[in-house]
Amino acid sequence: MRTVIQRVKSASVTVDGQLISTIGKGLLVLAAIGKEDTQKEVESMANKILKAKLWDNDEGGKWKWGVKDIEGEVLCVSQFTLLASVKKGNKPDFHKSANAEKAKELYDQFFKKVQSLYQEERVKDGVFQAMMDVALVNDGPVTIQIDTDPPKMDNPTGFDLPGDPFTHKGKMQTTFELPASLLE
Repeated sequence: MRTVIQRVKSASVTVDGQLISTIGKGLLVLAAIGKEDTQKEVESMANKILKAKLWDNDEGGKWKWGVKDIEGEVLCVSQFTLLASVKKGNKPDFHKSANAEKAKELYDQFFKKVQSLYQEERVKDGVFQAMMDVALVNDGPVTIQIDTDPPKMDNPTGFDLPGDPFTHKGKMQTTFELPASLLE
């Protein structure tokens, strides 16, 4: 599952000229369901977006408060195009996206989970599979992509570590030998 969350001063969804949902200060959540996604990813993502620390606290601490802390609102919008790829050619393919039936089922579960973890009346929705006009006033701007299954990174250290370098436990020691001429 992939989401793009935007910290907003306000956001709305309009379908066929009719206002469907509107929020004030809070989060606009664009959400895409992938082929391999399950209930586990839905629950993980709902928790993650509600706990994301995107606002400063009253004491001036940076990135200390989440949407619940500021008593903000959340607008969820299904957007399968977040999983598009233009790796081959210029036309996007959507092979990583779940089919419409599975996507709707899991997206609805995601939306309901966000509501149940927060306050139902503070969490709004768009219209699944509709052509939506999404308007927002971005706050910051702050825009963050979250993946439930982020791509694996190569070893950024350059050191040859046994096993998976990101699960290696213990201390790393490196010995540097300087030529005697540099010590004079």
